Amino acid sequence: MAYTGRELIAARCAKFFKDGDFVNLGIGVPLMCVNYLPEGVDLWLEAEIGIVGSGPSPKWDDVDIDLADAGGQPTTIIPGGSVVPHDKSFGFIRGGHIDGTVLGTLQVDQEGNIANWEIPGKLAPGMGGAMDLCSGVKKIIVATDHCDKSGHSKILKKCTLPLTGAKCVTDIVTERCYFAVTPDGLVLKELAPGYTVEDIRACTDADFTVADKVGVME
Repeated sequence: MAYTGRELIAARCAKFFKDGDFVNLGIGVPLMCVNYLPEGVDLWLEAEIGIVGSGPSPKWDDVDIDLADAGGQPTTIIPGGSVVPHDKSFGFIRGGHIDGTVLGTLQVDQEGNIANWEIPGKLAPGMGGAMDLCSGVKKIIVATDHCDKSGHSKILKKCTLPLTGAKCVTDIVTERCYFAVTPDGLVLKELAPGYTVEDIRACTDADFTVADKVGVME
């Protein structure tokens, strides 16, 4: 099946994981990843509200009102999963036990900085769990629309909003392409169907290099 838009983002992010990984998925598009896992890949999904082994979104006829993900949406628990205290859940994150996380963002830059907690002009209670994830998780994948609602690039030379994490992002996936974040900057690794390298240069504020072989996102 050919995915587009946010489905494509979620499906591509899901390909980063291998069977048995212990992962955390942020609210929105990141949580969609569980619906696109490759065959034979089962994850231990940690929701910082206190679930280990959170599963795919249920059909509405099968919703258990006592089970909700970090975004307040209905979820499931896979066989062997459990509910744990909130402090233990954050202990997994802060202790470096999570293999990877997928986070949405307002801005991300070519140095691997991420800013995803303060929305200009809106009240923000704080960074929340994203700050802990950025400091305690080994692989940090940003899943985001390439541009904001005004058409401005969300992938910048330097973030202008307050940072959630500094130089921590390892991968950036948008509906247009996939960048790897390296010590030397961003590397364009894959293009979404219908896009060219020139298209990405035109809509990206950040500097980047192009891999010797550019793949196709799917």
